[in-house]
Amino acid sequence: MGTDAVKVAQASGYTNAGTVEFLLDDTGHYYFLEMNTRIQVEHPITEMVTGTDLVVEQIRIAAGEPISEQFHSLTQRGHAIECRIYAEDGENNFMPSTGLIHHYSEPVGPGVRVDSGVVKGSEITIDYDPIMAKLIVHAPDRDTAITKMIDALNGYKILGVKTSKKFMVDCMRHPEFVAGRTFTSFIDDHMGDRDTDHSDFKEAAAAAATVAAVNTVNGSGMPSAGRASAGIPTPWQVLGNLQIGDSIHE
Repeated sequence: MGTDAVKVAQASGYTNAGTVEFLLDDTGHYYFLEMNTRIQVEHPITEMVTGTDLVVEQIRIAAGEPISEQFHSLTQRGHAIECRIYAEDGENNFMPSTGLIHHYSEPVGPGVRVDSGVVKGSEITIDYDPIMAKLIVHAPDRDTAITKMIDALNGYKILGVKTSKKFMVDCMRHPEFVAGRTFTSFIDDHMGDRDTDHSDFKEAAAAAATVAAVNTVNGSGMPSAGRASAGIPTPWQVLGNLQIGDSIHE
């Protein structure tokens, strides 16, 4: 595929960042699909496995400069996975979710990268694409990358709008995905009978209670223990009274 992609660019005289896409069938044969003559939303994957900043190289080309010398000896190392963090309800046919982001915290750690366009207080509207961020992980091999991505997704906290995060975690944990058998029918074949146990709601409620506890201490100087002795419900007591269906979303 790589060799044929280079041939496509050379035949068309193309000079800049671009992506040649192919379709792979279940017999191992591949077929040309299209070429996108621009930087791709998945470009961090290439950057992570090659250690090269494609945007910098794109700017160099546009400025009439040659690409960096390292491009002539690029090698790929390890495995990278990217997940798009969308403001969509992954438990309800990916319906758009709009609103104000009340809490936002990104996962961190070695080999974890987040390219984000939102912060706490950002408003998600219907006027733009619902993507909020891209989460990328890099590891020595695919199995480790899958594990790291699941941990990173679980560590990504967004309160105020629904996201597709749990859906992606369920995909990563599916045996067919782990085995690399992710054909275009994967979602239809394997993701229709997922267990929607509302664990995303419970996690969001717990995060909200934690934020409330911090705000209480910072705002009034009265710790949770003091609130309880004064007859004021603590955030954890409030959490215990929350029922599935309340208006807290993640």
